[in-house]
Order: sequence, then structure tokens, then C-alpha cells
Amino acid sequence: MPEESAEVQRKHKYLEAELEEIAEVEGLIEVCELSCELFELGETTGDEAQGYFDSLIEKLNELEISTLFSGPYDNNNAILSVHAGSGGLDAQDWAEMLYRMYSRYIQGAGFGMKVLDFLSDEEAGIKHVTLLVQGPHAYGKLKSEDGVHRLVRISPYNTAGKRQTSFASVEVYPEVEESGDIEINEEELKIDTYRAGGAGGQHVNTTDSAVRITHLPTGIVVQCQNERSQISNRETAMKMLLSKLTEKKIREDRERLDALKGESKAISWGSQIRSYVLHPYSLVKDHRTNLENGNVQAVLDGDLEDFIKAYLQENN
Repeated sequence: MPEESAEVQRKHKYLEAELEEIAEVEGLIEVCELSCELFELGETTGDEAQGYFDSLIEKLNELEISTLFSGPYDNNNAILSVHAGSGGLDAQDWAEMLYRMYSRYIQGAGFGMKVLDFLSDEEAGIKHVTLLVQGPHAYGKLKSEDGVHRLVRISPYNTAGKRQTSFASVEVYPEVEESGDIEINEEELKIDTYRAGGAGGQHVNTTDSAVRITHLPTGIVVQCQNERSQISNRETAMKMLLSKLTEKKIREDRERLDALKGESKAISWGSQIRSYVLHPYSLVKDHRTNLENGNVQAVLDGDLEDFIKAYLQENN
């Protein structure tokens, strides 16, 4: 089967990359040991030796994150969606800012990215966007972003220059090709086709090729408009539905376990996971880990690694 072959190749590529990283660390350890000996003999400078140690520490920090992936789907590709909340243009602009932030992070992390669905607004911002993020541990890293994100700033759309609070929700679930635990009954699906639209270019189609699938028992809705044909869009949407149902089962299993432990974690529009404050001060704060970063622009430019690592440490 082509899909099984692709999965084996993906796992093989991932294991090769891990072995290369381990070999790189072993090589840096040897270089550090040699630089210490040369420093004692006066044949190298302290700055040069320190540079090797800094490189080793940086690599070990990267490997430390890989040890925190414990979920069954952490090595899978991820499907990430951003939805503007209530609040009109400010919320839509905030959703577009998050789309930019994740695009930058994905590019910097070396992941592949494919736009599956995109709906912009004629006046400003976007209403929603769905991305397929491809690469080792894509879901393991990006699952930390699932939840409500809050922005506080002086609104560029308010002529009075008042401070505005905007919300956007981010959904992240693993891409799943097949699942023995999940069965989808075609009779329980409502399938609609419509004309793709958006910002132009690849987001516009002159035929009713876009597909929206509603899973009636759960109310889950997925849609895809950026493949070449209605058939391709339907296939991709079905994969998205399977992935979303799998994520739902993961969440329900976790909530049952939390209930047994006596833990209660509210998931609601008001329980934002992270706040980005641009006025009256500059701060990004993750409300789950209490990690803070005063360089808001760097975070909005895709500097998310510290937040991801803190989340993984907190949940392992």
C-alpha cells in the first residue's frame, strides 16, 4: 500500500535524523574534551573552548525537548487551525497575526506547511485558516498551542484610540491516516460543496470544488478548499475529520483520567492559554506555565520554542 510505504519512509527518515543528532552530540563532546586539553597546554584560547561548550549546551537543550514527547501521536504531522473570535476587524486582524506567527515558527523549525483552508475578509484580517504542518514531532510541539489566545493593544480600527481586547482560538490535532479505534459511518455525514474563495491566487476557484463535512453525532465540522479538485478536497477533509475525532478521543481519555485524579480543568472561551499585551506594557504570558517574555515582537515573529518547552515540561 502506498500510504503504508510512505509511513515507513517517514519513520525511517525520522530515526535517521535522531541518529545524526546523537552522533553530532558525541562529536561535540569529543571536541570539548580535546579543547580542554589544548587549553591546559596553552594551545587554544578560553573563548574558543567556550564556543564549543556553548554549541554542546544548545544541542543538548534541543535533544532534551525530544525526550519530552510521550503521547502516541507526538511524532505525527499536525493540523493547525486559527479562528477569529467575536470582535469584528480587531479579532480578524489578530487571527491573521497568529497565522503569520505560526508560519514563521513552522519555517524556522524546518517543517513543511500546506494551506488546507483559508477564508479572508475583504476589509481586514482573516476569519479562519487551516494548515497541515509536516515534520518529525510537528504535533508533539504544536499541541501546546491549542486553546484561546488573547491580545491587548490600542486598536488600529478604533478612531478614538482606545485599548481593545481581541480573542482567537487555535485548534491543533494530529494528522492520522487510519485509526483502529475510530470508525466513520458515511450515513452520519453531511457533505456540502461550495465555491472556494479567499484572498486570491491559490485560494480562489471558479467551480464548486470546496468541501465541507459535518459529522452529525459530534457536530464536528471540517472543510477543505485548496486541493486541485472536489475529489481531492473530499479526501483531505475526510482525513481531517478522522484526525479531529482521534484528537477528541485523546482529550476525552485525558479528561476521564483527570476526573479519576480529582483534577478539574475548564476549557472555555474565557480560559485563555496565553495573553499577548502590547499596551500599556509589553508582555506575553502563558497562563498554564506562568512563563513570560517581554519581547512581544520576537514571539509574534515565531519565537515560540521556550513556551513549547515549558508546556512539555509541565505536562510530563
